[in-house]
Amino acid sequence: MVFKTEVAPMDEIKEEKQEISKDIVKKLGAFSTDEVVQKSRQIEKRLFEFANFVEAHVVLLYLSKAGEVDTWQIISSCFAHGKVVVVPLFDGKGKNFKLLKVSDVNKDIINTAGQGLVPDPSRCRVVPVNGIEIALIPGLVFDEKGARIGLGNGHYDKLLPRLPATTRKVSLAFEDQIIQQIPKGSIDRYVDIIITEERIIYKI
Repeated sequence: MVFKTEVAPMDEIKEEKQEISKDIVKKLGAFSTDEVVQKSRQIEKRLFEFANFVEAHVVLLYLSKAGEVDTWQIISSCFAHGKVVVVPLFDGKGKNFKLLKVSDVNKDIINTAGQGLVPDPSRCRVVPVNGIEIALIPGLVFDEKGARIGLGNGHYDKLLPRLPATTRKVSLAFEDQIIQQIPKGSIDRYVDIIITEERIIYKI
């Protein structure tokens, strides 16, 4: 007799993923501005004590939005430590991207109608993907195995596989964004390490 493994239908998985995401968005929305700032500073401190980050010269970062771990201060700290800061610029559909070197957030970042704040391609030099030593990857939900639910636009699903195998993929998250397990089949991409205000989680 052959026993078939029961697999949840994709629609069911998608629905579960949406419910998890809604719950996390609700938790994040309950944070005060002071809480976000305080937790972000704790995460930044852990990041700048993390050996792989300390040793890296070329760092891929993203421009955080309200309610997320603040990467703007991290970018400023990277400049102070002599690191090369690289920020991705995705096309409208997210199918293609450029990695652009940002040297001054006041001059190199522009506000667009479609994507909000992005690096200015007319000012910023393109950096080859194989030059990235460590990559900070955004996400909404994570588990301790490094599984990740993204922000819904699929941008980093295209970028992550293009990064060199030697590039450390790190996500910054509040402890409230960590759950026990993300449903199988709903994982956008894995990251190697997650840094929260309380701990550093290494992919199991």
